Amino acid sequence: MVSAAALDRHRATPAIVEGEFHFTLEDFRAIAGMIHSDAGIALTESKATLVYSRLAKRLRVLGLESFAEYCALVASSDGGDERQKMLASLTTNVTRFFREPHHFEHLRNEVLPKLLESARRGGKVRLWSAACSSGQEPYSIAMTLLAMAPNAADMDIKILATDIDPNVVAFGREGIYGDELVVGVEPDQLRAYFDPVTAERGGKAWSVKDTMRKLVAFRELNLIGDWPMKGRFDAIFCRNVVIYFEEATQSRIWGRFVPLMNPDARLYIGHSERVTGPAVARLSPDGLTTYKFKGGV
Repeated sequence: MVSAAALDRHRATPAIVEGEFHFTLEDFRAIAGMIHSDAGIALTESKATLVYSRLAKRLRVLGLESFAEYCALVASSDGGDERQKMLASLTTNVTRFFREPHHFEHLRNEVLPKLLESARRGGKVRLWSAACSSGQEPYSIAMTLLAMAPNAADMDIKILATDIDPNVVAFGREGIYGDELVVGVEPDQLRAYFDPVTAERGGKAWSVKDTMRKLVAFRELNLIGDWPMKGRFDAIFCRNVVIYFEEATQSRIWGRFVPLMNPDARLYIGHSERVTGPAVARLSPDGLTTYKFKGGV
């Protein structure tokens, strides 16, 4: 609860964004501090308008009258659920099937032939989509695999798909995409890997077939939190997410990938990202925004 006196002081403080709800610099800094603590995302004051527009919708849903009340709620012991919704509202989930297609070409031509040869002899293959959003990236990896090995689900091949946002993880796990979301998927791929269905509100949609579902496991994971995985991976996709972190956090994340990489494993990063910190000594460039693990302890 926010006292009447506190609300009066809040209203007397200048707003940094004009709108339906009074939004002060103190409100912005409180929200930015929580987002940084929870997810490592660094919000500068230039993002104030974006924060306001995204969270004003939450205030309306909750029937709140001010950002002072909202900040008090998400900072309280009873506000955990809304704090997760706040994070989801402020997390950008821009994705599409086969985004940055050169990575999937590299995976197909340079990485998978050797891995599939091993899998056919009983070896295991592990791939990780480390910021999977609503699932288009891991399913693109699965389609790339299945095009080369239609029986991939019968071998010891798994794709781990993780994201901090439980809403997009649930969306990916459900695996139903409207017509507008399958842009980039070729007609023959749609026929092979998706079933046509009717969307909830009508219209055409596509449901991921079991051949792909069996390959992909969706899990919630905070990249700055604990990582429960014990095994190593043959390829890691971590694209267009660390750009939202401070440089020190970026370097820590790159460094945390290294012990989880098999010899010759690849790391795929976003077009505007670069590997920094101690990981630089362990990863060598292997194509456009692609790195190869040098091996060793």
